[in-house]
Amino acid sequence: MPEYVIEREIPGAGAWTEDQVRSASLKSLEVIRSLGGEIQWLHSYVTDNKLFCVYLAPDEGIIREHARQLGVPANRISAVRRMIDPARYA
Repeated sequence: MPEYVIEREIPGAGAWTEDQVRSASLKSLEVIRSLGGEIQWLHSYVTDNKLFCVYLAPDEGIIREHARQLGVPANRISAVRRMIDPARYA
């Protein structure tokens, strides 16, 4: 299944409390289940004002639908073409 990186502009995301992170995570997983498990959330990176989420999905459309139902932006969706592992070249 294709892998995607989703850039979400969420002001103040880096200051979320553990309870806020837990609540958002549980809601995301609930939406994923409601979509029939067609997508899989692997992990997310949090910066001050953005989240970079890594998903497996058949296409961008299901990622956009997940974001819509979750009520969060999906400002940029990028298909991963290749992963570069520095250990391979060391």
